[in-house]
Amino acid sequence: MNTELKEAIELLEKEKGISKASLLDSIEQSLMTACKSHFGKNDNIIVSIDPETCEYSVTAEKEVVANEDEIVDSTLQVTLEEARKTDPDAEEGDIITLDINSRDFGRIATMNAKNIILQRIREEERNAVFNQYNSKLREVVSGVVSRMQGNAYVINLGKADALLNENEQVRGERFRPTDRVKVFVVDVRNSTKGPRILVSRTHPDLVRRLFEEEVSEVRDGTVEIRAISREPGSRTKMAVWSNDPDVDPVGACVGMNGSRVGAVVDELRGEKIDIVEWDENPAVLIENALSPAKVITVGAQPDEKSAKVIVPDYQLSLAIGKEGQNARLAARLTGYKIDIKSESQARESGDFDELYLDDFDENGEYYEEEFEDDGLVPEGAAKELPGLQDEEA
Repeated sequence: MNTELKEAIELLEKEKGISKASLLDSIEQSLMTACKSHFGKNDNIIVSIDPETCEYSVTAEKEVVANEDEIVDSTLQVTLEEARKTDPDAEEGDIITLDINSRDFGRIATMNAKNIILQRIREEERNAVFNQYNSKLREVVSGVVSRMQGNAYVINLGKADALLNENEQVRGERFRPTDRVKVFVVDVRNSTKGPRILVSRTHPDLVRRLFEEEVSEVRDGTVEIRAISREPGSRTKMAVWSNDPDVDPVGACVGMNGSRVGAVVDELRGEKIDIVEWDENPAVLIENALSPAKVITVGAQPDEKSAKVIVPDYQLSLAIGKEGQNARLAARLTGYKIDIKSESQARESGDFDELYLDDFDENGEYYEEEFEDDGLVPEGAAKELPGLQDEEA
């Protein structure tokens, strides 16, 4: 057993993540190259390596000729006298296999073989690192801020560096060298200098993956994150759904005393996160998405992907949000164009009557059967309509 070679290969396999088969293949290629450098050709050379013991042999197949006068090419032919030293039964015209001592190779041949092995090790190491991080594509990884490169941050991920470009950074978020940060892997490319890894702090799926890390119900599929809309560094809205009727999806994501959502907020450096319950009915989903604002009614048009929303007068600014942020995030979350009006505005424009009064009977009771057809919010929310009893009177 070639103990030294075996131990060296096992060490490289463990430290560099390079497969043993690949290393043995590179040694075989290097020996073939060394033979070509030493003999001028390697067409008749056979290299064999035992993958278990790492014992290797280099042999040459040569034709047996009667004497030296008949030798045309010494790399392909051997005299009968020399052949019988290896095989006493050899006869003229036979093809015999002769051992080659690799120790007899010249300095140039040895250096060429060494360079091939080193080059192959570097290539395999790059491929191993690429495969490692390519498997983490669209996942969250943790790294340490290394340095600035122009306006980008270089994040050390362990075996490779990632680039956090300016357009993937949260506005106002600053890092210092040695800061530990979690980033979302958006792209991994292979190059001659090693893998080029591009990461993001603004991608909506960063929030999704962080919740998967913190919330076991999300991780095992009991709770699904159906939609996310995000304005990085400011606010995120997330719609969740439970596949188990006994599990509250919002409560699971918030955690006891807000511990779970708090951990995500801390990682996002204070970004606000609204968690709402997903609903297949677009009207209910839109009402939930406009949280924390209270909604009187929602009239959704699924075909046009638009909705009219009426809110109490005192809730209008909250529903729209600062600089329209709440309404904007709700629209992205639901995929609907949302028109929000206060109760007073809706009465003036006639939208109030259009969305409401036709849906109550003479006793002021809400028609539940029209809920699915008209896309209005459920009975309870409708009956809380301010001023309804006054109008009926």
